Amino acid sequence: MKTLVIAEKPDMGRNIAAVIEPKAQNKRSYLEGENYIITWAIGHLIGLAEPDLYDEKYKKWRFGDLPIIPDTFKLLPNPRTKDQLHVIKELAQRSDALVNACDAGREGQHIFSLIVRHLHLQQPVKRLWISDLTAETIRKGFDQLKDNIEYDNLTRAARARSEADWLIGMNGSRAFTTKHNELLSVGRVQTPVLALIYDRQKQIEAFDSLKFYDITGLFSQQATSYKGIWQGERLTDPEKAEAIAVKVKGKPGVIASYEVKDTKEYPFKLYDLTLLQREANGKFSFSAKKTLDVAQALYEKHKVISYPRTNSNYVNDQNIPEMHKILDSLRSSTDYGDFVKDANKRLVSTNNKNVCNPAKVEDHHAIMPTMKKPQGLSPDEKKLYDLIVRRFLSHFYPAAEYKVHTVMTEVEKESFRTTVKQLLSLGWKVIYNDTNSAKSAKDSGSKDNAKEDGSGSQEREDEEQETDAPFELDATQPVMCNDVEVKAKETQPPKHYTEGTLLKAMESAGKQIEDEELRDAMKDSGLGTPATRAATIERLKQVGYVDMQGKRIMVTPKGRMAIELIRGAGVELLTSPEMTGHWERRLTEISRGQASADAFMGNVKKFTCQIIEKVNHQRPAAKNAFAKPEPPAKGAKGKSKSATDTEEDGNSAAKSRKTSSAAASRGVAVKSASVAGTSKTAAATAAASPPAQPNTICSCPRAGCGGHVFMGRKGYGCSNFRTGCGFVIWKESFDRTLTDVMVRSLIQKGKTGKLKFTSSAGEPYEGIILLKNAETGELSLERV
Repeated sequence: MKTLVIAEKPDMGRNIAAVIEPKAQNKRSYLEGENYIITWAIGHLIGLAEPDLYDEKYKKWRFGDLPIIPDTFKLLPNPRTKDQLHVIKELAQRSDALVNACDAGREGQHIFSLIVRHLHLQQPVKRLWISDLTAETIRKGFDQLKDNIEYDNLTRAARARSEADWLIGMNGSRAFTTKHNELLSVGRVQTPVLALIYDRQKQIEAFDSLKFYDITGLFSQQATSYKGIWQGERLTDPEKAEAIAVKVKGKPGVIASYEVKDTKEYPFKLYDLTLLQREANGKFSFSAKKTLDVAQALYEKHKVISYPRTNSNYVNDQNIPEMHKILDSLRSSTDYGDFVKDANKRLVSTNNKNVCNPAKVEDHHAIMPTMKKPQGLSPDEKKLYDLIVRRFLSHFYPAAEYKVHTVMTEVEKESFRTTVKQLLSLGWKVIYNDTNSAKSAKDSGSKDNAKEDGSGSQEREDEEQETDAPFELDATQPVMCNDVEVKAKETQPPKHYTEGTLLKAMESAGKQIEDEELRDAMKDSGLGTPATRAATIERLKQVGYVDMQGKRIMVTPKGRMAIELIRGAGVELLTSPEMTGHWERRLTEISRGQASADAFMGNVKKFTCQIIEKVNHQRPAAKNAFAKPEPPAKGAKGKSKSATDTEEDGNSAAKSRKTSSAAASRGVAVKSASVAGTSKTAAATAAASPPAQPNTICSCPRAGCGGHVFMGRKGYGCSNFRTGCGFVIWKESFDRTLTDVMVRSLIQKGKTGKLKFTSSAGEPYEGIILLKNAETGELSLERV
């Protein structure tokens, strides 16, 4: 008899076979050698059964049949992969032992446990738990196989997660869909994430901007010149600001205080998946899903990085020698060889708690490169690999050193504050110098720590001045105020979420936490896991709850109504990021053996019953609550898409009941065509209430279209959007609201006239907006 090894995917199985059975025969769906048979699961082969397999009555969606709470959850093979499941069954019959080689994490454990449960396998099981797919790691992993029983708590947590999602998604989606006659999606993680986006957008819409004035003095002392920001109550009266400027301009002053302090900046933490996704979104505009897919390819296909689905930014003691070997392997690289020459291995040691902190490493250490030399990487793979390698290399360099000068200058009893950050030694930032990345590294850290508090207030900052030139003042000598600048500014609303900033909010369950240690502690209470957050964001797009406007995530009317109906029903808990974060923490505690899965599921079942009870007393939404009288927005691949929602909801009604129920269990509501008491599908409702004919701006610029551009609530779209025209120009572009005149000029002349803008640094400049693509309405900004 042989040992059957079950990997999660074919590539992983073949990588394992190449190490433990290099002469194995390839049987297409498995590989067989002398001692091992290696096969794979192709992801989830088995899922939770749909409601109609418990009772035929559930084929129709009726509110009166809710809640649906099975005593024991039934399993159902995925019909698309049932042949592979049969292969595993036959191979298990001629094997006397099993090795669980699925991904080393909660979902990998779940995939394997479902196979064992469904096929009633009784063989003893060992667990392969590895963090990369290099031959050395696989070989070492098989030398150190553990008993699968050691991971029973992780299996319990995975099962509880799956069944909790089924209960909330299936019951919540059916309840709100049947009550309000609209395809609505409810999910344990998805709904509170939508609530985060909804609440932020409401704050932005309710924000009232306040105009104020900043005063900057330009000072000199002998050969040294510097700027200072006036200190006092915020000035909203321009005459007062000008009066202060006149008062101090050309006058001598004194240095009231002068402090010089040496500071150090250490390398930023190694990547976990969420941090990698956030930075890739900020630098390359990668979606969370794209970053995960590219990272998975680097791990699984190219084997050049460690396991990416980790939530740790640190490594264990035993990883330190490995990191030294990886550094040596990069010595011959044309891209990184010069950095290796100056690297100092002594800086990466078990004593460096910024790198090595076993207490903060659970299933997997931080993402790192492996010793394998990359070959044949795509451009996107190269970008992500480069981020990971440079972050890794930075820790072999000393801290960047600065001398920070803090000056208070007084002129005519008016105080001005100056902060000058003088570079002494670039340290680890030299790693980024060849890619403009001393700035890139700075931006990276500021993005990590940027405040997204949503308060709407914009406190004035000291406008820290950075320089690598010597800076020195004599506090005993006078200074001269040579000039004064008065700048009009406005308080800014909170920023719309991007995928990067949303991932940050999901990681800490929506809490705005600046302290890194506290944020690390909150990771167990985040919304979803690093491996599932990208899928949650994609799901919100797919069900029509959010649209993308450039990098900004915008709630659609359907998404708004979903949150308002859920909160209106009195089940605010379902939209609470903090509460759902506590649920996620409880799942983590279950995986550690610190909490009971039965108690957790008992609470989920009670909450499911509360949802049904609350919705039962809710009044149905108005018939026009989900109307979509908007022009289209281009889809990700140029497909026509409504500016406020997608057309897929109406199409979804025609899907099979199996797709409907399975989707609902994942928090994706797809309404069955046989929903009891429903006389119209969403598509029919929309068709019955066509939008009134609006005033047109001009003809559509798309070749051969023949439609007319009109103004909708969020954008200017084409009247032929229902027949496939995807042209749209968003009203809010480049931080200003476009007018009819501007849009007409863009379409007819290809550009606007000169407009005034303000840079992110608060500097005013002039520019014109150009129509970059007449087929889609894509715009660009050009400085003049």
